[in-house]
Amino acid sequence: MSTFCVVWLHHGCSTAFQNLKKEAECPLCIETVTNPKTLPCLHSFCLECLDRHANFARRQLKATIKCPVCQTSFQIPETDTFENLPSSFHLNRLVDVLALEDGSVQSQRCNSCDENNTATCYCFVCQDFLCASCFEAHQRLKASRGHRNVLIDKLQAQDVQELIHRPVMCSQQYHEDQPLEFYCEDCKVLICHKCTVVSHDRHSKTDTQKAAQEQKMQMSDAVAKVKVEMVRYESEIKKQTDLRNKNKIEILNEEKKMTETVEKLIRDLREHERKMKDKFREIYEAEQKHHATRLENFELVATQLKSCFERCQSILDRNFSVEILQTNHAILGRCNELLNVRNPDLYMSPHIHYLVEKKLDLMDRVVVTKTDPSKCLAEGQDSTEVKERKETYFVIVTKDSEEFQCYQQDDTIKVNILTPEGDQLKTDIKDTEDGKYTVTYTPQCGGQHRVEIIVNGQPMTGSPWIVQVHQNQYQFAFQFGSKGKGRGEFDGIHDIDVGDKTGTIAVADGWNKRIQLFSLEGKFRSEIKLDGEPWCVAFTDSGDLLTLFPKSDNKLRVFSEEGHFIKLINDKRLDKAGPFSIASDGRIIITDYGDKKIKVLSPDGNDLLQSFSAPDCNESPFYAIYHQNKFFVSYHNANCVDVFDKTGVYLHEIGCEGSNDGQFDGPGGLVIDKYNRLIVCDPRNHRLQLFTPGGKFLSKIDGQYFKNGFPSYVAINSGGSLVVSDYVNSLISLFH
Repeated sequence: MSTFCVVWLHHGCSTAFQNLKKEAECPLCIETVTNPKTLPCLHSFCLECLDRHANFARRQLKATIKCPVCQTSFQIPETDTFENLPSSFHLNRLVDVLALEDGSVQSQRCNSCDENNTATCYCFVCQDFLCASCFEAHQRLKASRGHRNVLIDKLQAQDVQELIHRPVMCSQQYHEDQPLEFYCEDCKVLICHKCTVVSHDRHSKTDTQKAAQEQKMQMSDAVAKVKVEMVRYESEIKKQTDLRNKNKIEILNEEKKMTETVEKLIRDLREHERKMKDKFREIYEAEQKHHATRLENFELVATQLKSCFERCQSILDRNFSVEILQTNHAILGRCNELLNVRNPDLYMSPHIHYLVEKKLDLMDRVVVTKTDPSKCLAEGQDSTEVKERKETYFVIVTKDSEEFQCYQQDDTIKVNILTPEGDQLKTDIKDTEDGKYTVTYTPQCGGQHRVEIIVNGQPMTGSPWIVQVHQNQYQFAFQFGSKGKGRGEFDGIHDIDVGDKTGTIAVADGWNKRIQLFSLEGKFRSEIKLDGEPWCVAFTDSGDLLTLFPKSDNKLRVFSEEGHFIKLINDKRLDKAGPFSIASDGRIIITDYGDKKIKVLSPDGNDLLQSFSAPDCNESPFYAIYHQNKFFVSYHNANCVDVFDKTGVYLHEIGCEGSNDGQFDGPGGLVIDKYNRLIVCDPRNHRLQLFTPGGKFLSKIDGQYFKNGFPSYVAINSGGSLVVSDYVNSLISLFH
């Protein structure tokens, strides 16, 4: 049942005719369609309207027109008319029905008589429109008396439905009373019974309903496919609508973000302006005060001079001898006093300049890109082979919202890798210009590193994540030494160092009053006999040995590696010198037990460059080293390591008393290894502990190597080997 008939059944004839008329409107003229022609897009219009539409397009030098409903383009026929387009069967039927109600449309004529009278009735059995006279005759005849008839002015909804579906009559001459009951397969046309004999005798013919049913199935299949496609497009429309709305929200959010950023900058600038104005006001008031003070001085002296001048001049003008003689001494004295007053200098204000050392430089921009940060990914980020000091990489793949790899030149990719200390690790990003970015980095220490990827200002999916960087572990190599006085034996190892040039291990053999020298393989090379007990030993940049006898004369001594005495450094500013180290720039970093300070001497030892101590600390520093603009100082009795900046300002403390990880019991020697790790000797806990320069505990070296021993001093050679002295067991241990 057609849509308009359903409406008719629900609303009755009057409303139904209105809906019927609406359906039969031409979309171009909005009138009931006349001579309806159907375009290939299946939309129908009045032939005259289509031709007018084509003429208008032709006047604009166009060869095509667009369907006013669906905007499909069609070629304008060369005949300048769309007469050859197929007529709309459905619209023609609607026009027929409208003619029954609309007086402005030509009325339906009687099909029974020759007078061509206006039809007033319809017989559903004979399927004929009848005039009043024919209807009366029709009722009198016994054969047709019982037929179902209905007066046109009393049509009901069901009657109209049957009228719409009444048989179609043949249009051939003399066949007008014959319904089109057959379909010629050869000619592809509907024919009546007479046509089957006259024109299509030997053609293949099929019953109309059967042929229609077959073609209906074909049509249904095609329509079903169209419906599937329609549903797909509706889905795409929904997706596109969602994308449009998402885009709208995204743009509004980014605009809001920009506005907030600019407003914050404005607030910051206003605050900066206020501070600068306060500064200018402060300078102005101070300078005005200076000028006012100087003016007061000038005005005071000027007033005194003027007063003296006026009084003296009046005496001179009166020219009274007695008065002159009486006042001469006082006047001369006052004049001399005023003349000898130191003239105040003019106060010259300093020049005031407003220097813009860094202009406001907004690095913002609007990026229009297909890249969707939520779809981007990183390949290789879950690698388990990340080791400190080993170059590592992963690949960022940028993708669009459909998860296809894409490349946009304007994309901004930022990678932030934070070390366990929270410092930014240097990264290198290589853009291969195909949607892949190779990120290379080299961890400088072990521990958890936080990797964050920002794509066009938005965090990438899965970002941030944690990368566990495995530390390079020291492997025990060998030990040498024992307690005694012979070669390779020790009695109280006070300090050790390794020479960068020769790789020689120097051991301060305290109670034996000597320095023993060994190869990196632990083989004895030579010894330097001394007059006192060496408390420390270190190689200078030139390869000489520097040592100290604090119990003897508190003086630094320099020897060649061959044992020849070179010079004596006598610095009276050392109260009670303790162990020392030599910085990479040659400066001598020495702890002073006397005044509990860390002192920095020039490389030749002649000048005291710095002297500082920890705030509120009554303990003496034990050992001090310098690395990357920081001093690291161990406090044996305070069970901590203090960190100072390059100027000696206290920064923070590492560790506390205890035996857990990161705690100490009498910390001693210190060194920074090639992996930028701080190594602290923790003798009473029988171990070494490794930290980041910021103080984060990393690992420890303990166990059988230092069983019942006191690892007191530590040194690193240029190749990264670790040398440790055991004070109690008189042993030297090497780790690679």
